[in-house]
Amino acid sequence: MLGGSFWIALLRNAISVILMMSFFLMLDRPRFSMRKTMCCYVAFGISLITGYSCWYLFGTVSFVKYAALSVLLVIGVFCSLMSGEVIYLSLYKMALAFYLFSVCTFVGVDVARWWYGGNLWIDIFVRFICLAIILSFTWFKFRKQFLKGVDFLIQEMDLFSAATLFVSVMLGAIMAYWPNLQGFSIFNMVRAFLILFMAGVLQYVVLHLYIHLGQEHYYQAEKELLEINEQLLHQQMELMSETEMEAARIRHDVRHHVILMKEYVEKGAFDELRDYLEQYGTDVGSRKEKDVCKNRTVNSILSAYAKKAKSRNIQVAMDVRLAEGLAIRDIDWVAILANMFENAIHGCCDSGLQEQAVDIYIAQKGNKVIIQCRNTSNGEIVFHKGLPQSEKGSGIGVRSIIKAASNYDGETDFVVEDGNFVTRILLNMP
Repeated sequence: MLGGSFWIALLRNAISVILMMSFFLMLDRPRFSMRKTMCCYVAFGISLITGYSCWYLFGTVSFVKYAALSVLLVIGVFCSLMSGEVIYLSLYKMALAFYLFSVCTFVGVDVARWWYGGNLWIDIFVRFICLAIILSFTWFKFRKQFLKGVDFLIQEMDLFSAATLFVSVMLGAIMAYWPNLQGFSIFNMVRAFLILFMAGVLQYVVLHLYIHLGQEHYYQAEKELLEINEQLLHQQMELMSETEMEAARIRHDVRHHVILMKEYVEKGAFDELRDYLEQYGTDVGSRKEKDVCKNRTVNSILSAYAKKAKSRNIQVAMDVRLAEGLAIRDIDWVAILANMFENAIHGCCDSGLQEQAVDIYIAQKGNKVIIQCRNTSNGEIVFHKGLPQSEKGSGIGVRSIIKAASNYDGETDFVVEDGNFVTRILLNMP
């Protein structure tokens, strides 16, 4: 700290507060509307700048010792309350903001002391340049990359890893802002530079690590979805092949039917012909498989997996009330229904029970789609964070369901009830 008047301290505090709060807001998805969020940020920022400047005026010594560390707590609590993200992601963004604030402070102070004899306006000027560079880079470069990968961070990051990162940054900050080591010397400059450099490298590596892990899991889910699509296509091709064989058989039988009907006509046996035609019509009608629902995509998926379940002696009951043309992508129907039905079949087979059944209910109510699947289960299912864990697979199917449902602000629930595994999904159509 180079000292100065109340107004110099006001400028320094303004740069620091604007840097930390603006950086956090650029990377945040706020809890409230942007207009309300901006009003709260501006009001809180002005109050914070005024309060810290008064603290400097009436308690300079304590301000120099504790202001830098206390601002992290004050701004961190406010920004976390305003954020719509999970707490550990807010902690990570606050750690990044505090790191950049530390860099800006040390660069400004040390440049002014090293080359310009501790000139106060050089300190202010350098901090302002750092502020402009950091916020410009964040807005035009880093923001897009961060928001694009923020879902990966949420999926991969947990409170422990975020707290570990936060503590490591705090330890670095405590060493950098240690009151007894704030004197100007080459040693202190190098020490602060190395601490901030290591903290920056740590945060950069952690950011890319979590994004990379999230992308890897995403690609694994996409790969599994493609495999499911491939299986579904094979099953559809098998159904088409069976249909073609059935059509060929019918064409072969039609020739015999025509000969017999001509015989009835030639003999004038019209009553016998009428009875025969009624029997033939009944027989043809019974061969046609009843559609599950009017939605072609849903009908194809459920029909294919129902056939697969029946081939394994699993009883299937479906009550589906959906119309055609719903605002849900076919790829999302596949991700939800195929994974759900596939998991239900595996659950039945793994139960070891003699009687196995899958019961599916799907209905549209207003702009919502309700999906429920009950399947036979042995009840020995392990849950972690509310999600069932598979002993044989990686659990990507469940994550695919959750990811597809999230595209429609949906909700998912997985429970065991009365010896059955129950999957419930709620989709909100736009």
